[in-house]
Amino acid sequence: MKRTSRNTSGLGTARCRAWPALAWASAAVTLAACVTGCMPADYRRAADRVTSRSIAQKQTEALGRTQPLNIETPAETLRRRLLLDQQLPYSTGASLSTRDIERIKQWPDDGYLKWPAGGDELVDSFATTQPVTLTLTDALQIAAHESRDYQAQKEAVFKAALQLDLESDAFRRTWSGTLRDLYQFDLEREVALDDKGHTDRQDINGTEYGGQGGLSQRLKNGLTFTGALGLDLVSLLTQKQLFSRGIIADVSATLPLMRGAGEFVVTEPLTQAERNVVYAIYSFEHFKHTFAVGVAGDYLAVLQQYNQVRNAESNYRSLVASTRRARRLADAGRLPEIQVDQSLSSELQARQRWVAAQESCQRRLDAFKVSLGLPADAAIALDQSELDRLTERAAQAFPPAATRDQEGPVPAADAEIELVPPGEGQRGPYELDAGQAVLLALDHRLDLRVAVGQVLDAQRTAAVAADQLRADVTLLGTGSAGAHRTLASVAQNDAILRPGEGSYSAVLTINLPLERTAEQNTYRSSLIGLEQAVRGVQNLEDQVKLAVRNRLSELLEARESTKIQAAAVAVAKRRVESTNLFLEAGRAEIRDLLDAQDALLSAQNGLTTALVNYRLGELALQRDAGVLEVNEKGLWQEYTPGEKSD
Repeated sequence: MKRTSRNTSGLGTARCRAWPALAWASAAVTLAACVTGCMPADYRRAADRVTSRSIAQKQTEALGRTQPLNIETPAETLRRRLLLDQQLPYSTGASLSTRDIERIKQWPDDGYLKWPAGGDELVDSFATTQPVTLTLTDALQIAAHESRDYQAQKEAVFKAALQLDLESDAFRRTWSGTLRDLYQFDLEREVALDDKGHTDRQDINGTEYGGQGGLSQRLKNGLTFTGALGLDLVSLLTQKQLFSRGIIADVSATLPLMRGAGEFVVTEPLTQAERNVVYAIYSFEHFKHTFAVGVAGDYLAVLQQYNQVRNAESNYRSLVASTRRARRLADAGRLPEIQVDQSLSSELQARQRWVAAQESCQRRLDAFKVSLGLPADAAIALDQSELDRLTERAAQAFPPAATRDQEGPVPAADAEIELVPPGEGQRGPYELDAGQAVLLALDHRLDLRVAVGQVLDAQRTAAVAADQLRADVTLLGTGSAGAHRTLASVAQNDAILRPGEGSYSAVLTINLPLERTAEQNTYRSSLIGLEQAVRGVQNLEDQVKLAVRNRLSELLEARESTKIQAAAVAVAKRRVESTNLFLEAGRAEIRDLLDAQDALLSAQNGLTTALVNYRLGELALQRDAGVLEVNEKGLWQEYTPGEKSD
């Protein structure tokens, strides 16, 4: 069998060998750049940068200000420090933090679980090796730092920003690139020997190197453009050692002319994603208001339990003393034995109330610790001076109601009785006029802004659904120049890119709207969605008005109760003192003293309840009016009545 080969010059041989080497080097450099520059940590940091910019921009639009929103796990948490320093039991590394979990072998991002340098300012401010006493300010900051619910709300904003970036990506200029390397070995393949059609079966060994770069762009009017430029380097390593280069360019453009055309329809997903970020910001701000007031309410509820324990203990001690006194009087023959038993029975009941108050206080404290994101078994106490400050504040703002001995001469029994209407006298700073408070809430409630925005969203949804009822009219243009080269065409000359010799086409496609059942139903459903959104605004607006009016009513009731209970405490104390004296003089029975002490305990607990209710009412009114500001650390800035709030 005769074997022949085509003569090639030295230059041709050099070119044949140099091109594959150059292709390999280019591919290796490109591949190395992609591997080293596209690690998971780089993608994570890029996503953080993009979302941070989006959130800051939308915060400015929605709130007129920016606040840091960091979803990274803190360098250290108080929960972790308490578990370790107080040697509390825990089940696994995840109980401590994400960085303490046992990593799987395939974990892709070591930097994410790496401990950052330095500690945490908030956590470092507490001596966790001993019982920690928290002020209300401490509790608010810890809740923002440690609470799992708080963290989930921040992550909801971050996820909305990630979705916005994804929708924005649809309109960005997108580059793409592929590399291809093919080695082919064919045994006894039939090949052409010359131009006269002589063939022979020979072994064929060759390589194909290819690369393609692409560009795509979608405009907001619906026009979609794609372009690609490809290069082929084909080398036959056996026989004639032929080499050929291919180059090809492709472009195409698609433009919808009816259904799906126009910026309003095309950009609707992007528009909704932008509004969803704003809604998430509004929801987070509203959550912070509700969350801060809830933390304060739980904190004061624990202090109220502390106070009830203290009152129950004082009452228990008084009844122990009363029982001892009754025993001595009975031994002296000055008191019947039955009254001693009455006193002893009351003493036992007082002990039961004291024990119950302590356990109830501990349960509420444990629940409060968990709500902050801290271990239930951590040694934590609350600063009881917060309740003392409430008492002093109320005493200055609302003098106790006048008692009978302060009213002067007592009128005759048949004299006309004039009742003082509730709410008369000095008011607290947040006891606003009902109309003013409602207007304030309608201007500042962020959840109401979300509901109003959803009406606009529903209108846009209906408009887009109506667009889908139209005919599909699409203009498609394509163009191609040059040619590919493979081992099958290696004998051909190098391809040359000549746009003037390319292939071009334009197609107008019309799809008549003869079947639109699904689109019809979607459009009708969108109108129902609009009606539901309108009703949602109406319902929320009525709920806002109701909440504000209820808060004002509760404030008035708590103010009156504070004054009444303060007077009741004063009366009960005098009653206990006078009954003790009458008992010593033999002019009262032990039951009178027991009743007086029960009345004192009830009045003391009632005063504490009224004080807490009034303070919580002030905070709840600001929350329901939307004027309580809470910063990224969880600390609030209360509204000053009479001043304008942004």
